[in-house]
Amino acid sequence: MMKFTLINKDRSRIKVFEPFEDVSKPSPSIDAMMISYGCVYKRKSKPVMKGSRVETIEAARKEYADLLKEGWKKTSIYNNYF
Repeated sequence: MMKFTLINKDRSRIKVFEPFEDVSKPSPSIDAMMISYGCVYKRKSKPVMKGSRVETIEAARKEYADLLKEGWKKTSIYNNYF
């Protein structure tokens, strides 16, 4: 699985979807996604991340699809900050 970054129409908010590995178990497996969210104050600066949460893969896929329907776009310009 890969990491995906979405940005809203106004280019003021971002969400990062990435695989979550539970390292507390003896054999880590990827069965959840971590969704981090934050704000972009200046286009050329690092975004300020406000928080994150862990969701099931199905819930993360639904949220991703809903955001795309709202007009959010996939971006890679902030990937070097994470």
